[in-house]
Amino acid sequence: MAYAVGGRAIFRGLDLTVQRGRITAIMGPSGTGKTTLLRLLMGAIRPQSGSVRIFGDDVTQMSRDQLYAMRRRVGMLFQNGALLTDLNVFENVAFPLREHTALPEPVLRRLVLMKLHAVGLRGAAALMPGSLSGGMARRVALARAIVMDPEVLIYDEPFVGLDPISMGVTLRLIQTLNSSLGITSVVVSHDVRELNTIAHQSYLLSEGRVVASGSPEQLRAAALPVVTQFMNGLADGPVPFHYPAPDYRQQLLGDLPGESIGAGQT
Repeated sequence: MAYAVGGRAIFRGLDLTVQRGRITAIMGPSGTGKTTLLRLLMGAIRPQSGSVRIFGDDVTQMSRDQLYAMRRRVGMLFQNGALLTDLNVFENVAFPLREHTALPEPVLRRLVLMKLHAVGLRGAAALMPGSLSGGMARRVALARAIVMDPEVLIYDEPFVGLDPISMGVTLRLIQTLNSSLGITSVVVSHDVRELNTIAHQSYLLSEGRVVASGSPEQLRAAALPVVTQFMNGLADGPVPFHYPAPDYRQQLLGDLPGESIGAGQT
């Protein structure tokens, strides 16, 4: 698969497979297109070439109605939680059920409370999102993601900003949902240590393609410099710290032709 934005290649020859009923980790340095990959998977954007298949069907060939039907089979934990600030915790979790089903209110209530109980927040049902800690908000978002009993659950950077306790709770929830419900889990993150404890299969992305794949143990044993740098959090290696830029001295002195950064207008 290939995908580019404004002439800049994000993916070139990307090829990976998520196995049913397992936890698949997709890792990579910032800017490698991890979130873009999720948008491609859900049909929000389309690649310039290649195919994106989910449940055996090519997302790039789906109509709008087919896309919506596919998305109802997938749960999504957004990077920032994306709770609706004007609705309380109960109604946030109930929102997908109200939108996509015609369940009687007593049945809907039981389902919502069951999902909140699963994430340890049944007692917070009446709270507003503004009253929640970051970890609590992420768990409410997870309850909402699983309320429709999805076949696939996607986590976009689920560990960002969590304290150690919330981190441990989230890791346990991902494992529990995968093992007890048989959900296929896709976890996109750059938190190597956490992913190593839960992933069955991992993919490391760099320069628009998969540079290494396998179990966490296989990735740690890989000899490629980019894999060693990322898995061990090394500052020096193939992945640069600086974004590509012109010569530093020339830019500071304004010697570059057409240089106008920070120039005032008179």
